[in-house]
Amino acid sequence: MRRLLLTTIFSTILLCSVCNPTYSITPNQEVPVQFVQHQEESEIVTTPEIQHEEDHSEDQAGEHGEAHEGDHGEEHEAAPPWTVIPFVLLLLMIATGPLFYEHFWHKNYPILAVLLAVMVVSYYLFALGNAGEPVHALFEYLQFIALLSSLFIASGGILIKIDRKATPIINSAILLIGSVISNLIGTTGASMLLIRPYIRLNQHRIRSYHIIFFIFMVSNVGGALTPIGDPPLFLGFLRGVPFFWTISHVVFEWVFALLILGGIFFILDKRNRTTNNGEEEISEHSGKISIVGKRNFLWLAVVIGAVFVDPNKIDWLPHINYHGTRFSFVRELIMFAVAFLSFRLAKKEAINGNEFSFEPIREVAFIFIGIFGTMMPALELVGDFAKSESGRELITHNTLYWGTGILSGFLDNAPTYLNFLAAAMASVGASVNDSQEVLAFSEGAYPDSIMYLTAISVAAVFFGAMSYIGNGPNFMVKSIAEQVGIKMPSFFGYIIRFSLPILLPILVLVWLIFFAFS
Repeated sequence: MRRLLLTTIFSTILLCSVCNPTYSITPNQEVPVQFVQHQEESEIVTTPEIQHEEDHSEDQAGEHGEAHEGDHGEEHEAAPPWTVIPFVLLLLMIATGPLFYEHFWHKNYPILAVLLAVMVVSYYLFALGNAGEPVHALFEYLQFIALLSSLFIASGGILIKIDRKATPIINSAILLIGSVISNLIGTTGASMLLIRPYIRLNQHRIRSYHIIFFIFMVSNVGGALTPIGDPPLFLGFLRGVPFFWTISHVVFEWVFALLILGGIFFILDKRNRTTNNGEEEISEHSGKISIVGKRNFLWLAVVIGAVFVDPNKIDWLPHINYHGTRFSFVRELIMFAVAFLSFRLAKKEAINGNEFSFEPIREVAFIFIGIFGTMMPALELVGDFAKSESGRELITHNTLYWGTGILSGFLDNAPTYLNFLAAAMASVGASVNDSQEVLAFSEGAYPDSIMYLTAISVAAVFFGAMSYIGNGPNFMVKSIAEQVGIKMPSFFGYIIRFSLPILLPILVLVWLIFFAFS
């Protein structure tokens, strides 16, 4: 894991070092990436505002013609439908590997995920001449893994000891409190902070449903109120959605879904009267709650503070300017530094007590390299259809809810959110790459735009719980549970036994009450 972390950091630094202001390209070159310093603001060659004005001032025939035009102002051939095969193949291996060829999968999944990603990226670079999509996927992956790894590692140095008897009420309270905390330290941070004490508390009666509902509530639905809460909302914030927008527009859907999930869990847990391995639970408990490694909360605070280190909000921050889009690298370097330091300086008692291992984040890092690398054609095809004349006619808050939701369960909800936001804005003549237009979209300056954004936000976060790959923390929680001997359902078992009969009806109710008749 240390090698993976160091490699990622090095790659980020290397990318930044080669992207300097003097880098020149010909008109036919694809990747005009520029490293922008504050003192050179007057010489910046393409700010989002300037780029937007240029796009409207230049009347070029065929600008939106048959060829695929990326978000970056350059035309490229669209990826053919068969290019989704590596992505589908990866999903099938994730679903079937642990079930049918477990040893081979666990030994080789990093190689397989990276290989499939390289195949798709290479096709984009050399066959389509399109570096735009891979570059954006790279930056979004770095943002994604930097946030997840720093929260995972920093929280691993915090040991929470709960000396109480596990009851349905206490378990339900932990899930609901964890759902609130998810908005403060992210679904990843809350999941990693609470999953281990939650498992220890229920060690004599733990069942797979305990973990599944934890994924439903703490790792997904709970984080719907702030950009810190869940990666898709974080990406929306980076593009221009106000920080407090979701808490003011999604709170009722959030409360409704959590109360139903909490009620169902309470009923299931009330009926669970068995103990594991015939062990008797300790009859007397002190009722105390103690915390070892409190200083790691400071590291978590640094990570949360780093979320606001955004060059789109702070002009003087160094950044990488790619086709009018500003990408941070300072924020990611801070997060990777926190990941390293919080582990090196953590209390050994907390690390050992949590049985901390890098394997969960390692699995997430490699699996999502494959997902981010291979899902570009799938997202592109969906986005192109949504932006087409026939697609625009189909765009409503209802279709956005179900489209975003269904794909968020299997394509990772962060880029899916961004793709559908781009499609929704394009349908009303706005651009997701213009922060001012994103802000106006969130404030209702376009027809039905508030309802569009609400549907996309709710669906991306809530449906992320539909599968293990819908959201990053899902995989980590599953991996931690399996490490301590909890038998978790397979990929399809998770969907068939829990997502379809429990979660999906709740999501249908959310749609019927808040969207269907609006």
